Amino acid sequence: MNIQPPKIGATRPVIRQLDDSAANRIAAGEVVERPASAVKEIVENALDAGATRIEIAYADGGKTLIRVSDDGCGMTAEDLPLALSRHATSKIDGSDLLNIHTFGFRGEALPSLGAVGRLSIASRAEGFEAAQMNVEGGRPGPVKPAALNRGTVVELRDLFYATPARLKFMRTDRAEAQAILDAVKRLAMAEPYVSFRLNDISNGGARELFRADAEQGELFGALAGRLARILGRDFTDNAMVIDAEREGIRLTGYAALPTYSRGAAVEQFLFVNGRPVRDKMLLGALRAGYMDVLPRDRHPAAALFLSCDPERVDVNVHPAKAEVRFREAGIPRGLIVTAIRHALAEAGQRASSTVGTETLAAFRPEPVERQMTLGEPAPQTAFPPRVYQMDRPSAGAVRASYAAQAPLHDFEEAPPPPWAMPAAQPLIQPSARAEAPAPDDRQMQHAPLGAARAQVHENYIIAQTETGMVIVDQHAAHERLNYERLKRQMAEKGVAAQALLIPEIVELSAGDAALLLDHADDLARLGLGIEPFGGSAVAVRETPAILGEINAANLLRDVLDELSDLGGSDLVLAKIDAVLSRMACHGSIRSGRRMQVEEMNALLREMEATPFSGQCNHGRPTYVELKLSDIERLFGRT
Repeated sequence: MNIQPPKIGATRPVIRQLDDSAANRIAAGEVVERPASAVKEIVENALDAGATRIEIAYADGGKTLIRVSDDGCGMTAEDLPLALSRHATSKIDGSDLLNIHTFGFRGEALPSLGAVGRLSIASRAEGFEAAQMNVEGGRPGPVKPAALNRGTVVELRDLFYATPARLKFMRTDRAEAQAILDAVKRLAMAEPYVSFRLNDISNGGARELFRADAEQGELFGALAGRLARILGRDFTDNAMVIDAEREGIRLTGYAALPTYSRGAAVEQFLFVNGRPVRDKMLLGALRAGYMDVLPRDRHPAAALFLSCDPERVDVNVHPAKAEVRFREAGIPRGLIVTAIRHALAEAGQRASSTVGTETLAAFRPEPVERQMTLGEPAPQTAFPPRVYQMDRPSAGAVRASYAAQAPLHDFEEAPPPPWAMPAAQPLIQPSARAEAPAPDDRQMQHAPLGAARAQVHENYIIAQTETGMVIVDQHAAHERLNYERLKRQMAEKGVAAQALLIPEIVELSAGDAALLLDHADDLARLGLGIEPFGGSAVAVRETPAILGEINAANLLRDVLDELSDLGGSDLVLAKIDAVLSRMACHGSIRSGRRMQVEEMNALLREMEATPFSGQCNHGRPTYVELKLSDIERLFGRT
């Protein structure tokens, strides 16, 4: 049975030239996806024009009105018709598409907006009269005189009225407004010396949603002020300064501490030569920088800026210019990973201040409890918190708790009640409690983690600092110290390789085999030895000894997937680190062990000298710092 192919008709198809209106609507489908895309394109044009003040207003989520005003260089009456025609731009001359220093360069945004909406542009260049031009559904109107002091005002009404099918894919006004806010915030991060204002003028109102005045001072100070305005003061207070350079590529910005992590990748902002991008390779490098300090379900927060020669990066690979392609992709990826790890190592035992804030909030009583007085029974509506089995104290912890709370007497004590089991000797003897602290003890109070004062529930060390107190999780802290020690030993001695008695042959495609063999030297340093085995097959001759018996073929395919996706692979190293982490956990001080004061102080000093000691191997904080002023506020002593 002969079936006619559905895409081939009985007659020969005729090739025809599309008119400008259809071409503009097609281009608009790529460049302008939603109102936020229109705002992004117009604001980028304002930044390219040298604007120092940009005001954005919208109505109904940008569906009915978008207005952008700036104080840039402006345009003349002769420039307006050209600005609204396709592939006309003042930013490049067309001779070199790699040496691009501006946001826009294709000359598609304004004619695309005019093809799908009602576009009006009023502009005035210095020394010229102001002029205005309208475009509706791709049909340009005449140039008219206008009243304007300086700069440009772009007004877009009834977006997608000329393409009604696109309106069906629009989301709610609230969702579109949020997308506009996100786009403006990203551009505001890239330009801290420019003022931004965003207003919602729906229903005749004028509600200010975002305002960021131009920052002053040097780069990092201005950037910190702008990030604090957009991401909040908590981010800048708990972020590390990133400033590194490699082979002509410079990386600057701020990356948050591991204990200031997020439940989703909502605070990851990457910029290449000032352009906001969502590049999968760069985001993978950011994640790799936090590889062994964050659990899988947590995400780092960062705002990182890559700057390099424009000829080393191609920005002409995506219609919305949201993705870029580097000529040497390994250099920026390695720069991000090493810069973040170096900053984390320099941060040492530093933990985020939000941990202490959450602890103080947990100390504050609930409103129902505040209404109770001593001796009154709890009301029926105040249910105690649910206790899970894993949260119940062990028998040893209960015994030690009773012993620690028992009064000390010089005379013979009465027989203990039946439920009070014998306990070990107190950590600090009665005679030692009355003695004045030793001179070295007073000196230790000036250390970042202070001097040990007590141990509670055989798991938490209480230390006194110069400005407050520190609570340390002894098991989590010692686990991180052991983990870093094992990693240091592995780096010094290398990863021992285990030769396979019978090499495992893995059949791959020719491209996959070539990609793996290109990284054979890097994999060999991690104990994974591979070599070609004829055709497109690869032979696995050695595996990391620390991993024990593994499925070499599956490991190789996982590494290949990561290489194809991110351009590099940390999978083998991550598996080795996971084994070292388990070894460190089993060799650490266990919860329930009573420690001497000397041991506790030694642990604190080692934490201060060890990088990444502010969080355990699983990303949880190892200590909480409480300021004396905050503690006094809890007791109303302020």
